[in-house]
Formats: sequence, structure tokens, C-alpha cells
Amino acid sequence: MKRWSWLLAACPALAWADAVDVSLMPRAQVGKGLPSISIQIREPIAGFELKLHRSDGKDVLVRGGGRPGQTRTIDLTQPEGTFKYSGTLGINLPRGETASMPLEFEASLLGPLRIKVAPQDVDVPGRKLKFTLNRVATRAHLRVLMDTGQLAIDADIPLASAQADAPVELEWPEKQGRVLAIEVKAYDAESFFDGVELSPWQVDIPHEEVNFDSGKWDIRKDQEARLQQSYQLISDAVEKYGRLADIKLYIAGHTDTVGSNADNRVLSLNRARSIGAYFRRAGLRIAIFYEGFGEEALLVATPDNTDEARNRRAEYIIAAQTPTVAHAPFAPNWRKL
Repeated sequence: MKRWSWLLAACPALAWADAVDVSLMPRAQVGKGLPSISIQIREPIAGFELKLHRSDGKDVLVRGGGRPGQTRTIDLTQPEGTFKYSGTLGINLPRGETASMPLEFEASLLGPLRIKVAPQDVDVPGRKLKFTLNRVATRAHLRVLMDTGQLAIDADIPLASAQADAPVELEWPEKQGRVLAIEVKAYDAESFFDGVELSPWQVDIPHEEVNFDSGKWDIRKDQEARLQQSYQLISDAVEKYGRLADIKLYIAGHTDTVGSNADNRVLSLNRARSIGAYFRRAGLRIAIFYEGFGEEALLVATPDNTDEARNRRAEYIIAAQTPTVAHAPFAPNWRKL
């Protein structure tokens, strides 16, 4: 904030000289206010007149007044960008005297600061990430949480040379465990900021596969013991990691190549939903999502119409964000149970 403390030199006969205090808020972000001039009235005045000319040709004229102790804030309505202003602030004094002061300044209305992190720019094994910004930033804050509950880093990092649309790279030190969550925020000179939260962490729950009757997706009684064992393993993972992140269960269903591709997609989807429904009835309280890949993400490559038990399977994945499914031929449409 820029401030002019104005002594009315034009009226030296006045015993009191501090009539008004003028301050400028030179920057604002779109949707969060406007640049503005504030006039704090410190002594009695009869009124004021603010006359400004903006560098794009727009003129501003505001008249007002007030009592001592009041502050009049005048928003500078302008398009997005930076503009120069020049003009005067005139004061009418109670005894008919007038005084004025010249004003010259720049004011900016900034679009939101935007940070972008592409999936390929997060290198967890290398302990670094890259991001870009739509305008100059002065600092970033990087927070990396491990699944042990320890922080690898939680610190401000100066960005002395971070330019608009140029990649910025941050690194973090080695720490025991796997990266559970990454949070990065970038700030401009006015402390406007944007940030992203990432969670590359996921845990595959080992389990015995559930056998279904051909073409069916109902859970057979003789398979419930296997699902109960899996439920316990999932519950243990939730107990261990749930205090650190909002984790979810993802169930991916797969079939072998017997039957049509379309039928196998439906079959695998319904079987994944049945497994999720069993876990919910057993008492699992975290969010459950499911998807069916049919025969399109085979564990063992086979010709069409091959009865291969290893391909009739499901994946149970605990993750904080949408997980990666190996060999997925399409972007999953995870459905919430």
C-alpha cells in the first residue's frame, strides 16, 4: 500500500495542517476487489474532489466529504491489466479555502494466479516436480508428507527467476517411506496464490481371488471367507494410513477372453460392484469406487476365447486420488458405490 501523508502547505496560516491522509491499494485480483484510493479525513473539511486521467483515456471524477475519523474508499474500476493514473485531489476547507495535491501512480487488476502441474512432471523416485505459472511469482511453499507420517519438507522456497509460462523445478530431501501427499503453492508479490495437491501414493491389497459362477456376479457363500480376509487387510490399511489422508478403495474387475468384449466389460463391472458391496456390508466406511475392464487389461496375454484363471481377477487399490491401473486401455470411469 502506498500512502501520502498530506500537509496543506497551500494554507500555512492554519494551525492544523494534517487535513487528510491518502493511501493507495495499487493491486487487486479479479473477483477479489479492485485497486482503490482511501481518503482518511483527519480534520474538518467541506468536501473533496478527486480528478484522475487513466492511460487508456478514461477520466475519473469523484466528489465527496465526511467527518473527521471517517475514511472514504474509492474503487478504481478498470479492465484487467496495469494502467497509469495522473491527476489531483482537491480539498475544500471550512472557511472557503481550497488546496490540492498532485497524484501520479500505477494500478493493476490481476487475473487469478494459476499453477499447472502435469502428471509427467511429478518425479517421485527423483524427489522433484515441475510446474508453470501464468505470471511472475516470488515464492513457493512445498509440503511433502510421507506415509510414515513424517514430513520430507514443509518450507517456503524463493522463486527469484520464476517467469510466466517457464518451468519451475522444486526438489525435496530423501525421507523414509513413500510419498503420500504433495502440496505446492505459489505466491506473487502481492501474496495472491494458487496451489495444487497431489497424491501419487497407492497401495495394492494382496488377496485371494473370488470365484464366481459362469456369467454371474453374485457372491457365493463359499467365497465369503476370502472376502473377509481381504476386508481385514483393507481395514488394517485404513487404520494405518487413514489418519494421514482421505483414502478410498478402488476395485478394478477383469475377465479372461471367453465371450464377447462387450459382455465381459459388463460382467467385470458387476463383479467389482458386488465385491465393493460386500465390503460395505462388512463395515468398510471409506468411499468405494469400482470399474470393469473386461478382457482389455489382461494379466496374461492369451488368444481370444481362452479360459485363463489368472485373468479372472480383481484389483483392490487403496489410494488418496484416482489410482493408476496397469495396462489400462482406456481412462477408467470410476463409479461410486
